[in-house]
Formats: sequence, C-alpha cells, structure tokens
Amino acid sequence: MVDTGIGLINERVKKESKFVENLFAEWRKVIVGQEYMLERLLVGVLANGHILIEGVPGLAKTMAVRCLAASIQATFQRLQFTPDMLPADLTGTLIYDQKTGEFHIKRGPLFANIILADEINRAPAKVQSALLEAMQERQITIGQETLALEEPFMVLATQNPIEQEGTYPLPEAQVDRFMLKLKVTYPSKEEEFTILKRMAYTDKKIDIAPVVKPADILNARKVVDEIYIDEKIEKYIVDVVETSRNPAGYRMNDLVGLIQYGASPRATISLAVAAKAHAFLKGRGYVTPQDVKSIGMDVLRHRVIVTYEAEAEEKTSEDIVKRIFDEVEVP
Repeated sequence: MVDTGIGLINERVKKESKFVENLFAEWRKVIVGQEYMLERLLVGVLANGHILIEGVPGLAKTMAVRCLAASIQATFQRLQFTPDMLPADLTGTLIYDQKTGEFHIKRGPLFANIILADEINRAPAKVQSALLEAMQERQITIGQETLALEEPFMVLATQNPIEQEGTYPLPEAQVDRFMLKLKVTYPSKEEEFTILKRMAYTDKKIDIAPVVKPADILNARKVVDEIYIDEKIEKYIVDVVETSRNPAGYRMNDLVGLIQYGASPRATISLAVAAKAHAFLKGRGYVTPQDVKSIGMDVLRHRVIVTYEAEAEEKTSEDIVKRIFDEVEVP
C-alpha cells in the first residue's frame, strides 16, 4: 500500500475516533482508575468481540459495563447466572394463546445490544449452549423460528476467581468464543482514596450522558476494518500463535511438555482484529507490532491450555504467552 493510502486511512481514523475521548470522560465520572479494563472494553466493542472479565467482587466490573451501555445508547440486560437457570430464561419461549390457538414468541433478555452475564460459570451446560449460539451465530432459535440479534451485540461475562463451590467449568469451545479475557486487579492506594471521597454516600447517583449511538459504533467498525496491517505483522501474528502449538519449531524446547493445547485459528483472527481496534483507539490508521503485543495477552491467556506438568512447575498460561512474546522475532 502506498503512503497516500495510509495517509487517507489516518485521516479517517482521526475523524471517526473523536468520540473515544468523550467516552472515557463520561466513564471517568463514575469509574476511578481501571484504565486497562475500560480500554479493553472499547477494543471489544470496536472489534465486534465478546469479553470474559475475571476479578474479585467489588472492582467495578458491573458498573463499567453499565457505563458502556449508557454511553453508547445501547439496550442493556444484566443476567445473574445461577445453577437452576434454564435456557428459556435467556432466549425466551413460546407462549400459547388460547383465543387464537397459536403459539407466540416471547423474547428473552438476550435480545439486547449489551449483555452482562454475571458469574457465567454458575450456569449449567444447557444454558451455556444457548448462550453459545447467540455469541457465535448472532441468532437465537426458539421453537421452529430463528431470530437474528440486533447489532451491535456483545456479551460481557464475569467470573469470580475465588469461589469455586457451585460453579461449572466453561466448555473450551465457549471460552474460545471470547475474543478477550481480562484480569481486573485492585486499584492503587491513591485511586482507592479517590473512590472513597467520590462514592462513600448512601444515595450517590452519577448520570452517564450518551456520547455515541449504536450506528456510530457500526461506522467505526468499518473504519477499523480498513486499518492497514503490513504482511510482516500478519506473519508475526501467525508465528506467535503457531509457537503456542509447536514451540519446538521455534527453538523453545523448554516449553515442550508444558502446553496441552495451543491457540486456535480463531485466536489468529482475533489478534489481528483486536490489534486494528487498538490502533484505532490510539488514532492510527496502521497496526504496529506494539499493538499486537499490547493486546496479545488478553487474546491468548484463555486459549493456551497448560499440562499437569506445567501446573506442577507452577507455570501458568500467562507465563507461557509472555515467554512467546519475548522470544518470537518482532518485524
């Protein structure tokens, strides 16, 4: 691609990404710190991907998702997942009308733009499979009818890393459907002091103003698709993912025996699209290797499955992903 082409994309990105700062300004009215989580939420929105958020209770995960929905004028549903949940609690069901003798569809809460699936690992397998269809196919089947979901559609799921009682491990197929997995940590001492000063009231409500419309998000996604990614960087992404499957082929023999399953081709696609969205947030019309590195851990940490041997050596998937990014040659 010639420079004039990249220059034009740069101009489009600068024009279309003006709303980004306004969004962050609205979110910061409520959320103190957590810049990493807020930025990754926006990457997910722009890259049309679902996000799995892991963190202890009380870190503003739910509040951040509510702010996101309010600021883009999107319909929002919060679903508290429980072991006795049924698929119909998500998708809706058929209601029999005695007057007409016909069945009518009653739509469930999944028919919204942004879904917050709280404690997703508490729901049984049938519920997970119903959610999986919505996440992957962007559609829901009720009875004999298949209904398309309105775009943008995004599932933001939370899970608590502490409490394991009464939880069901998420199927690998479903975990792979999440473009990003975020690990949210405690705020700093200074941030926590600001939280106390701002929020320690019995009745404190801060209104989030709508900054963009769903149509603006869909337009921004078109610009993200146009962002230039050089063939060398595409090969770098493929090398990173391939190393997770075949470390010996990249002279990382110490990782052999530690990886049970490497990342899937879906990870390759997700890494490229998320890197484009990251470049968009930074106001650039082209992807750099740093975009790939910045977003890489969030794309790969849940897709690299370690062996028992790795667990015995106290090696996590994050340790392996970090090693891969340290060793694979950067273009």
